[in-house]
Amino acid sequence: MTIRRSLGLLLLLVLFAVPLAAGAQQTGTVPRVSCLVSGADSAQAQTRVEAFRQGLRELGYVEGQNIVIAVQPLGEKIERFPDIAAEVVRRKPDVIVAASNAAVAALKQATHTIPIVAAIFGDPVGSGLIVSLARPGGNITGLSNASEEISTKWLELLKETVPNLARVGVLWVPTNPAHRRTRQIIESAGQKLGIAAQFEEIGARDDVTRAFVALTGAHAGALIALADAVTNARRRQIMELTVKHRLPAMYALSEYVEEGGLMAYAPNTADMFRRAAYFVDKILRGTKPGDLPVEQPTKFELVINLKTAKALSLTIPRTVLQRADQVIE
Repeated sequence: MTIRRSLGLLLLLVLFAVPLAAGAQQTGTVPRVSCLVSGADSAQAQTRVEAFRQGLRELGYVEGQNIVIAVQPLGEKIERFPDIAAEVVRRKPDVIVAASNAAVAALKQATHTIPIVAAIFGDPVGSGLIVSLARPGGNITGLSNASEEISTKWLELLKETVPNLARVGVLWVPTNPAHRRTRQIIESAGQKLGIAAQFEEIGARDDVTRAFVALTGAHAGALIALADAVTNARRRQIMELTVKHRLPAMYALSEYVEEGGLMAYAPNTADMFRRAAYFVDKILRGTKPGDLPVEQPTKFELVINLKTAKALSLTIPRTVLQRADQVIE
């Protein structure tokens, strides 16, 4: 074999070994992705970021070689989101990944040009973040966990789990447009099931304590905590108070149950972050985010924490346990 032929063969091998992701690098520079997460050191955040990285690896990306990922902690102060978003935009990443309506809204205010992928956001059309699910328009796309059926399912599962349930408390954030629509659905479903819904606004840390006092005073038999950046920031306090007040709770994110919440019926958030990598890849290859349809979950998981049930002196009915996708013992 001649030296020229050997060099040609080596070149072919190298070309085939280069991950397909390299095609995204039109300018010859390594693309940079900023990933905004709440509590970067928390188990929840680490699971989400690792799932996102795994999704990229499956698409041929190798961190440090053909992609750079910068994890940006959001913290627990929602009022600081606009400043954090502005700082991230100033760094001029190629794509920004975020996971709440509040974070996406802050990013939308900070940039109309840098592509934004929402790994999780609720009712993005009703929230005014995109034009439509099929054609988002602008610079935002991603995955929505909004589903009208899921809100009804929360009530049905709580009614089956809690004997003689007549009133359920709901922790919500009125400034979140998705919550306003969810409230309508829960109130309508509650009327059909004979369950009164009592909505308590949360924001500051003291609001959570006040909400639980109001709910226990009204003899609420269970609780639903709607998903929001505010709820996420207060999740530890919420879970501690549910045990203190012996209030069985349903969460909109399964990660809460892994951290000590009672139960959740929700899409798998790790899967959603893994899927977010698909959107990032499409964008890096040249697709405009506004042309990528927003995806909605097709599979929901029921997760139950039996340790928490024991702490609440609550027996989970066998009919509910048999339907669980994951039982934490």
